[in-house]
Amino acid sequence: MRPKPNRKLVLFTIVAGIAAVLVGLALRPNLVSIRPTNQPKMVMLSDVYQAVVDDARAGYRDTVTIEPERVVAATTTGTKAAWSGGTDVVGQLRSSLKDAGLSPAEAAIQFQQPPSTASRLLWYLLPILLLIGVLLLVMRQTGAITGRAFSFGKSRARRFAAAASTVTLDDVAGVEEAKQEMAEVVEFLKCPERFAALGARIPRGVLLVGPPGTGKTLLSRAIAGEAGVPFFNISASEFVEMFVGVGAARVRDLFTEAKRNAPCIIFIDEIDAVGRRRGSGPGTTHDEREQTLNQILVEMDGFDTNTNVIVIAATNRVDVLDPALLRPGRFDRQVVLDPPDVRGREAILGVHAKDKPLHETVDLATLAKQTPGFSGADLSNVVNEAAILAARNHAPVISMLELEEAVDRVVGGPARKSRVMSAREKAITAHHEAGHAIVARCLPNADPVHKVSIVSRGRMGGYTRFLPDEDRNYWSRSQFVDNLAVLLGGMTAEELIFGESTTGPSNDLERASQIARSMVTEYGMSSNVGPVTFGSSEGASRFSEHSAEAIDREVQRLIGQAQKVARDLLLTNRDRLTRIADRLIEDETLTAEQFEAVFNGSPDVPAAPAPVLEPVAPQVPVIEAALPKRPRFARREAALRRVAARAPRLPRLRAADDGLSAAE
Repeated sequence: MRPKPNRKLVLFTIVAGIAAVLVGLALRPNLVSIRPTNQPKMVMLSDVYQAVVDDARAGYRDTVTIEPERVVAATTTGTKAAWSGGTDVVGQLRSSLKDAGLSPAEAAIQFQQPPSTASRLLWYLLPILLLIGVLLLVMRQTGAITGRAFSFGKSRARRFAAAASTVTLDDVAGVEEAKQEMAEVVEFLKCPERFAALGARIPRGVLLVGPPGTGKTLLSRAIAGEAGVPFFNISASEFVEMFVGVGAARVRDLFTEAKRNAPCIIFIDEIDAVGRRRGSGPGTTHDEREQTLNQILVEMDGFDTNTNVIVIAATNRVDVLDPALLRPGRFDRQVVLDPPDVRGREAILGVHAKDKPLHETVDLATLAKQTPGFSGADLSNVVNEAAILAARNHAPVISMLELEEAVDRVVGGPARKSRVMSAREKAITAHHEAGHAIVARCLPNADPVHKVSIVSRGRMGGYTRFLPDEDRNYWSRSQFVDNLAVLLGGMTAEELIFGESTTGPSNDLERASQIARSMVTEYGMSSNVGPVTFGSSEGASRFSEHSAEAIDREVQRLIGQAQKVARDLLLTNRDRLTRIADRLIEDETLTAEQFEAVFNGSPDVPAAPAPVLEPVAPQVPVIEAALPKRPRFARREAALRRVAARAPRLPRLRAADDGLSAAE
């Protein structure tokens, strides 16, 4: 690959050349003197004298220009020139005029000023100076390249000064246990003498373990903000280069810089990029990644006991890290950051909504119950999406309607209201979602229905969202069995009404098969196979073909029983199935209160909330004495009052990870 030309060098050379030419022309104006069209005729010097004398006798006064090396005379017979050769032209011309009996004033003599010695010297030195300037610039560029080559092993860690970190532990919520663990690091950085007096040694390394978005980086920045010390941030992948030894050199430079700025914090993000177990990857055992890891191990274990440098690393793959990296003396402590529970989610929502205008009907506790499994990043995205929706609709505050819509957008994507659906497809989707909702409503161990919609989102043709009573850490067999029946309720409703099923329940069947197989192979919840575990299906098979056949038969039996339960419930509630599907075709979305009213056949069905997602065209503000209240906001305020009047309902489902049952 050819190197790119240095544009600055080329531009400098062009400008310098033009400047040199202009200066030279200014110093030697005779170079640009416009020569006459008729070039002077070169004759003998005596002929020039004779021509001037003849014109003077005839009454003409010629102009004689004496140049440094020649004489030019403008006579009546034409311009004539002769080389002077250092002769005293003026004296000889005057003598010729006197000999002819004429006055020396009969000829106009003018002299061309020769260039001075300084200007002549500068004219000769200017090219040399220009060449020297170009050479110096080239050497400077070469030196910069050489300097970059020698700085190849320098650390690329970004340093944040103590005053630059504005994040504190008050900005971190939902991980109270992790905050308590990290508070000791802050105390050590602030008062190391108190620990040293008792002979205590603070952990030299803290490893933050957790799924993406749980706040590992935010927590480390909060520690730097609380302790008021420099903070070095680098990604582990920045250590690795194609040249062996560069990563180790960067590690040495990073720790040397950290020791000069002690006390400080080094944060290494995604440390599994270089901290993987040695000898497990492709290539030799002495590749660049392993040498970088060896240098990290040496630097962390080589700290002095009174060196106030703490290494904080983050990863979501602690299982692949090298055991030498996890031993005491290096990463002494592991802090696990799990997705927050309902109280943690409420606290996180409060942090992100602190500086945003919220409507009085907004209940963050209810919103936290609707978002099980959400990480801190997901919740931040929910609040931001709600603010964008409110701004899109020119609303002065963020209401519960925007927040609930934001949850749907984060889970399933934006609503695809422009998607064209035939009347038959719309009816199939409505009966499918109604089947999910009715089966869940009738089973005792299923989660309550929170919303039913046939509005497309992402790849989903419709969805049924559930609201669990509480966050679950343990699942019973009866809960799994009822959840299987709920998942198969959509396909069963299609077969019951239309005589056949479509491709819509494909995701439901996949999830139901996964749950049933996990019940048999992992949880020991099969009476026929027994309380045994067969390991993960991704690894090597640890059971015989006979056991595999028994597992397949048991999975089919569980799914068949769940489908029979769903079919019996839908046959018993067929009128309700038709009634709810018709209402879905008409309104497209049913809230929990509306679904309950239609299910019970109540004539007083709550009105649907006013739509808040239809974009409003920007309007030019008009200044008037009193602006009338727009009908759109009147409907919106009425919808907000209805939301506020709702009785506190049940929290959202955590089953099947997303709490959605969709028809694709």
